[in-house]
Amino acid sequence: VMKLIQQARILTKGNETEIMDVLFDERQIVKIAKHIDPALAQEVIPAENCVLLSGLIDVHAHLREPGYAHKETIASGTAAAAHGGFTTIMAMPNVIPYPDNTETMKTYLTKIKQDSRVHVIPYACITKAEASQKLSDMEGLSAMGIHAFSDDGVGVATADMMKAAMQKCREVDGIIVAHTEDMSYRKPNACMHEGIRSKQLGLTGIPSACEYAQFQRDLALVRETGCRYHVCHMSAQESVESLRRAKKEGLDVSGEVTAHHLLLNEMAVENANHKMNPPLRSEEDRQALIQGLLDGTIDMIANDHAPHSEEEKSRGMEKAPFGIVALETAFPLLYTRFVKEEGIFTLEQLVYWMSEAPAKRFQMERRGKLKEGNASDFVLMDLDSVRKIEKQGFYSMGKNTPFDGIVCSGFAVKTFVDGICVYDNREGLLK
Repeated sequence: VMKLIQQARILTKGNETEIMDVLFDERQIVKIAKHIDPALAQEVIPAENCVLLSGLIDVHAHLREPGYAHKETIASGTAAAAHGGFTTIMAMPNVIPYPDNTETMKTYLTKIKQDSRVHVIPYACITKAEASQKLSDMEGLSAMGIHAFSDDGVGVATADMMKAAMQKCREVDGIIVAHTEDMSYRKPNACMHEGIRSKQLGLTGIPSACEYAQFQRDLALVRETGCRYHVCHMSAQESVESLRRAKKEGLDVSGEVTAHHLLLNEMAVENANHKMNPPLRSEEDRQALIQGLLDGTIDMIANDHAPHSEEEKSRGMEKAPFGIVALETAFPLLYTRFVKEEGIFTLEQLVYWMSEAPAKRFQMERRGKLKEGNASDFVLMDLDSVRKIEKQGFYSMGKNTPFDGIVCSGFAVKTFVDGICVYDNREGLLK
């Protein structure tokens, strides 16, 4: 079915847009031009002064199913993605059973195909059951088309195991995606950054070395093995500096930062909805992350969407699980704060970090850019009207956010996946 979006604002450079028509079908964007004859389309969609952006891509989401369906399901998590303007997400493998072998992965892929509303690319585990004891079946998984491996939620405990993983990963031409956390730095009940605020609250802190020590270990192993490597949710200035050096050296490495680490520092911590891993760190760390994005050290923005039940998050700072939901709030928060209010980022940069850069790094062909011949994954964003973030309106089962009630612009009006509208702000979910 041929469809036409009329009079959409399309990003040209910086924050500038021009009005264009876009003709597309379920396979691809057929034509982008000043005027396209509406007679060519079976359906005409007025853009209503919205900006048409390439569908957002998130390389770090927790869908919780199978194993933790009381927190989130593939259906609810991908509904949240569509609601937030995301058309492709990569699902972390800390589910039960762990996708560390081909049999489990086959079942998992079937479930994803059946329930998801957007494209979902699952990670496979680096080690069996993320236990750092034995490698997952990287060869078999790679033969199935799974090329990204992560033990997210935990670090790979020993250098020997990580080195073996990198060597095997290089053989199968995959990418290691690492949550770096050296548990020897983490005391019992540690629940936030070790700094000014943890002292004020009398809580046990997590030092930055917990992240950067293992990251530096990994970079030394990348140097040795030549493996492709991506670091998750960077939070510390030392990590940014280490990545900067590794890139100058020519290593095949990349990194991501989350919206919450860009928006907040340790002083924001009030309750368990500010509890995430890695934690919100100092203002110096936050500034280093922003600088890292701007100078190209950090490649992309990811979400680390981590839903939990209300009951779990009500257990207080020490006992509640780590993590916040993010798919439905990331774009409006970042756009409002950094593009509209502070003018630190341009819209072009923000969309690059949230769409094109992830597509490039994770080799997603025909995604990440609004151009003829590319997949018809895009989102109509309303950058002008202003409204509150309301967690009760989330499609995610998780309501664990510190951003409830924040006033923003930049909400999705219509989200298209393979040319089909899966979310419409007037009609809700359509698929």
